[in-house]
Amino acid sequence: MNPPATAAAGPAPPLPRNVKVLGGVSLVNDIASEMIYPLLPGFLLTVLAGNKFHLGVIEGAADSVASFLKLWSGGRSDQAGRRKGFVLFGYSLAVLTRPVIGVIVAPWQLFVIRISDRIGKGVRTAPRDALIADATEPASRGRAFGFHRAMDHLGAAIGPLLAFGFLWLWPDSLRTLFLLTLVPGLLVLGLLMFGLRETAATEPLPTEPTKERVRLSLQPFDRNFRLYLLALVVFTLGNSSDTFLLVRAGELGVPAVLLPVLWCVFHIVKSSSNLILGRAVDALGPRPFLMLGWCMYAGIYVAFAWATAAWEAWACFLAYALFYGLTEPAEKTLVVNLAGSERKGLAFGWFHCAIGIATLPSSLLFGALYQYFGVWAAFGCGAGLALVAVVLLAGVREPRGP
Repeated sequence: MNPPATAAAGPAPPLPRNVKVLGGVSLVNDIASEMIYPLLPGFLLTVLAGNKFHLGVIEGAADSVASFLKLWSGGRSDQAGRRKGFVLFGYSLAVLTRPVIGVIVAPWQLFVIRISDRIGKGVRTAPRDALIADATEPASRGRAFGFHRAMDHLGAAIGPLLAFGFLWLWPDSLRTLFLLTLVPGLLVLGLLMFGLRETAATEPLPTEPTKERVRLSLQPFDRNFRLYLLALVVFTLGNSSDTFLLVRAGELGVPAVLLPVLWCVFHIVKSSSNLILGRAVDALGPRPFLMLGWCMYAGIYVAFAWATAAWEAWACFLAYALFYGLTEPAEKTLVVNLAGSERKGLAFGWFHCAIGIATLPSSLLFGALYQYFGVWAAFGCGAGLALVAVVLLAGVREPRGP
């Protein structure tokens, strides 16, 4: 394992400007998206007359489209030597499509909107992660990624709380709530246009970017990076959309009006654990945290299947939030450690694509097992695949530092 860099004595240096701006963007964007995300399963199943299998198709296809686009956009940003344009376009598409949910009347229309929203996410994500890595010293990357994810989750905590307050005052105005997500979306675009600075990436490729296709190959990366991708694929096959956990919470007796509150508390814990554990990743290295997190995930999925009461759903969600704190700073830091300083955009593209390869079959499998074979089949399958992924990750070796 790569020995972690030793931090200098004294307080940690401030995070770079771009890391702070992108953290603020994620905070505000997730306020908008998470105002409606916990409500979408119920909206689909009741207002739009869909079912759990439809939910699996919509969420799986949307996330898969996003993940495959992350591969292209990451490699293209390496080739161009610029990343800000990808980030701005991706967020703009999400800002414009998200409020349209307020006027739809059929499940297929939700499918189209979610796909469009995820196209934006696909274009922006790998270049954004590479921008964070470009701007940050190696000894602070766990902290930088932890900060970014913490802001993302803080926004995801505030959004459901705002939704809860809005629906408490205007309980029959769900569609109006969807339309109001345009307001924080416009603030996101302002932050990006006036706050984000183009940072020098790895040197642009010697070919003229407008005349040469982006080469989306694994050839620049070694066995350890590829084995890591395989472990991610296996884990993701058992990691279905979190919307199913909201469905399970409802089955265990959590009232619909409290689901935004549950989602809020869930993200507050995710945010706090990312801030704390991101620093620990810099001190101890990412791989042990990732292995521990995946083992914990397996136990949590068993607990979700075992649970019989509403309070157990709350306990499972809080434990699941800690899983995110263990894994999110670690998994992206491990990408950079294994990929090296060159082609960070392409490396993050492959990281997200590996997840995307398994996202659609994961949600389809989980939705089908849940619908036709019950809770134990669905959650038990997820737990078992997580443990297989731990075994694969045990074979990954980080390069030794100088």
